[in-house]
Amino acid sequence: MKNDNSNQLNWLVEKLQQKITELSNNIERIKLGEYLELLNKPGRLLWVNFISGIARGLGIAVGFAILGAFMIIVMEKLVNLNIPLIGGFIADIVRVVQQQLGSKTY
Repeated sequence: MKNDNSNQLNWLVEKLQQKITELSNNIERIKLGEYLELLNKPGRLLWVNFISGIARGLGIAVGFAILGAFMIIVMEKLVNLNIPLIGGFIADIVRVVQQQLGSKTY
């Protein structure tokens, strides 16, 4: 009986050591220490968030410009296909956009 309890206790201790090691590895992997250090420096936290906000805004602006240019090109191609209802509507949109951009209309 005593040997059985000892084996069970050893098994529990080994399982606990494995779980502690796993938890330690997870904490290192997610860099919890660096995150807590960042939280303790509000100025640095504000600076990092400010820079990430600028980068995000710039990415959105560039992405929207590329998408908008692509859509204008697609609309111009649709106008050239002379689809009865869609062609006139898209031609008006393209004309308005081109006037806003100050370029020549076709």
